[in-house]
Amino acid sequence: MTHPPFDRLKDTCRNDWQAYCEHDFLVQLACGTLPEDAFRHYLKQDYLFLVHFARAWGLAVYKSGDLAEIRSALATLKAIVDIEIDLHIGYCREWGIEPQDLATLPEARPTMAYTRYVLDAGHRGDLLDLHVALAPCVVGYAEIARWIMAQPFTVLDGNPYAAWIEMYAGDEFQEAAMAEVDWLNARLGGVAPDRFSALARTFRDATRLEIDFWQMGLDLRE
Repeated sequence: MTHPPFDRLKDTCRNDWQAYCEHDFLVQLACGTLPEDAFRHYLKQDYLFLVHFARAWGLAVYKSGDLAEIRSALATLKAIVDIEIDLHIGYCREWGIEPQDLATLPEARPTMAYTRYVLDAGHRGDLLDLHVALAPCVVGYAEIARWIMAQPFTVLDGNPYAAWIEMYAGDEFQEAAMAEVDWLNARLGGVAPDRFSALARTFRDATRLEIDFWQMGLDLRE
């Protein structure tokens, strides 16, 4: 049985994908043993990532080739700007991180490396290049949440990170991720082998930068 194109994309960097989806940051988060300072550092940098994530979807609007794609990218952009960022700010406040702290927050080097790589991939390439660069985040968080929920060591009761886990394991995020997988499968299936190899390199690099993002949280790296 032939694997769907997105599965084949993951297969090209299986070790990196596993290292990303099963990172020690996530193991500790699932167990509830992750140091709170590590999670706060991640939350702060994830706010900055979301700002650049919005810029990337703004670029997706520009890179779209027809009205349906423009509307789809614009809807995602509006959801990030009007809903997701505000929810993240509110969640940060629950962890003692005030909006003014986020407004003056310096970017850690892993944040800069990852966000600029995604934006550069989109500027250099087309809409598919941009979606592939975004896929480790858009699709990966859903896969991570499913993996966490399936582990025997995962604890939700009394886990300070339960709300984070349940958000990404929830139907709304899972359905959005599956819609992105469907979009990618529909477009990856018809690309030439050389083009697929180039996209696989982009996906691998973005996945490696996601690994660095988790490690940044553990190391409290600036």
